[in-house]
Amino acid sequence: MPFRSTARTLTFATLALIAASAGVAPLRAQANKMDNMDPSQGAPLASPARHAQVSFGSGPAAINISYNSPSIRGRKIMGGLVPYGKIWRTGANPATTLVTTADIHIGTLAVPAGTYTLYTLPGQQDWLLIVNKQIGQWGTEYHQDKDLGRVPMQAATRTSPQESMSISFENTTSDATQLHIRWENTDRYVPITLK
Repeated sequence: MPFRSTARTLTFATLALIAASAGVAPLRAQANKMDNMDPSQGAPLASPARHAQVSFGSGPAAINISYNSPSIRGRKIMGGLVPYGKIWRTGANPATTLVTTADIHIGTLAVPAGTYTLYTLPGQQDWLLIVNKQIGQWGTEYHQDKDLGRVPMQAATRTSPQESMSISFENTTSDATQLHIRWENTDRYVPITLK
């Protein structure tokens, strides 16, 4: 009997050792995965918040855009992380927000003063900028019935990849600007004018 009990104990100890050593690799993988996480929350760290702002016109006309800026970090972005033919939050984490203190036109779309969410619909050839009336939601929550409208975007040439996504206003005059969205090898823009 003592021999059987000792053999059984050794078998259980061997199985426990094998099970423990088999679990080491997954734990290491989880530890590496956790490197980009907030230890107190157990959630991915948010992409850094960025802001684009332009003021123009003879009065107090201003447009502000708040967004979070993701980075490439070795990933394929357009047609990969950001799939073609699907609505994109145009940033990371919370929805990208546009606030305008004046009535404007984004492309041919009339946009009254107010607060909106910006989405894009990327394609291999053509992109659409979507101005949506729902605000305050997480970036992946999209309701097409809340669209104010959609505007075709134009393409600009990039000579080298851009690591972090950006939104900027360029070629600004007293009553017009261009809204640029850049990331990886993509630069898409749309004109904005005061009404």
